[in-house]
Amino acid sequence: MAALAADDAGLLSALARFGIRVLWHPSLSLDGGTEVLTMLEDCAAGAIPIDILCVEGALLTGPNGSGRFHLLSGSGQPLIAWVADIAARAKAVVAVGSCAAYGGVPAGRGSVTEAVGLAFAGATPGGLLGEDFRSGNGLPVVNVAGCAPHPGWLVETLAALALDAYGPGDLDSFGRPRAFADHLAHHGCGRNEFYEYKASAARASDRGCLMENLGCKATQAPGDCNLRRWNGYGSCTDGGFTCIACTTPDFQDPAHPFQETAKLAGIPVGLPVDMPKAWFVALAALSKSATPQRVRVNAHADHVVVPPARKPAKSP
Repeated sequence: MAALAADDAGLLSALARFGIRVLWHPSLSLDGGTEVLTMLEDCAAGAIPIDILCVEGALLTGPNGSGRFHLLSGSGQPLIAWVADIAARAKAVVAVGSCAAYGGVPAGRGSVTEAVGLAFAGATPGGLLGEDFRSGNGLPVVNVAGCAPHPGWLVETLAALALDAYGPGDLDSFGRPRAFADHLAHHGCGRNEFYEYKASAARASDRGCLMENLGCKATQAPGDCNLRRWNGYGSCTDGGFTCIACTTPDFQDPAHPFQETAKLAGIPVGLPVDMPKAWFVALAALSKSATPQRVRVNAHADHVVVPPARKPAKSP
């Protein structure tokens, strides 16, 4: 549903630009009932060729591996059986969202659903299809992770697959397309000036950096969400909500509340990737000592209180 307004023309029109026709989608297609069951049977049997199988949502293998927690309506068969059969025929298989990729929220701590992703169970390779699964094009499952994933990630991935432009080197170790996963959500964040000076927000409505006190994981989370904004403009951090690293396996089970930063001796436990703790402590101390008064004041306000200083124009 997050992808409906993809690109400037909507999801289906955006895909059509690359010659992609949606065979069936439960929310976007008119067909239902026996028509869909017949179509799925033909797909599983190979009578209808499938270029790309997209799966949304976690795969529920419970109870006791039977998959009967989630039956495909009208078929009496577990959805996991349908997915496995059609995946075996597909030229490419795409997990849309972190639930389909890694199990996500349905696999959260205490869940009895036995939810897994297509090729991962949390951060552990395997999932429904197994670690060694390869689709017809020789690729593993392509994980367009995120909760929800950015519309651009989905359209770009499907377009690349349709054009046979993907190879194994285009995916990271968790099966995510490197086109977005080689970035961090921190890149391009509108709060980066506050991050640089470690001028931190104390409340959700503050304009300051959300990392030190409010649990933001943008410096650790793969994704270019602040470089290509949602709906042309906007992101989680722009809206005042902390990044919860929703593109990563097991994001749903943090060791602390989502909007609190876990600390040890006053130092955040989740430091930016690639940064040694000693360096972070030294940099933070130096940055805070150099914080301009403007940045310090604005960090604890919900609007700009002190504007940047304007230098007087020089006389000719």
